[in-house]
Amino acid sequence: MKKILVIHGPNLNLLGTREPKVYGKLTLEGINNSLESLAKKQKIGLAIRQSNIEGEIVNLIQKAKGKFDGILINPAAYTHTSVAIRDALAAVEIPTVEVHISNIHTREEFRQKSLISPVAKGTIMGFGDKSYLLGLQALMDII
Repeated sequence: MKKILVIHGPNLNLLGTREPKVYGKLTLEGINNSLESLAKKQKIGLAIRQSNIEGEIVNLIQKAKGKFDGILINPAAYTHTSVAIRDALAAVEIPTVEVHISNIHTREEFRQKSLISPVAKGTIMGFGDKSYLLGLQALMDII
């Protein structure tokens, strides 16, 4: 069975209450339930983690080598700042899809550049919580 690691970055644990006009009203638990349902239908194993701490995310990525066939990641605010997460993804060479609930290109200028995109197979953004499902589907197709 293929296995995918899902990583939710900082502040995504606040979904449902955090800026609902930007991020919608669905909770992280709701997103995770949708991901698990899709993965189960496709006979894909999922491990889902959320962290507000950059180093923990780097550790998750490094430990994924040899254990996971793909990574689905919403690096959240670390998208724009974390060379460490970018380098970890490049180092493990696991097919990765980057997802974002909002379209980062329509946000504040400092949010419009992703350090993660160049090391991802693709990026899906701007479709709300559906970005996760589209990203998971794309990753399942890749692996």
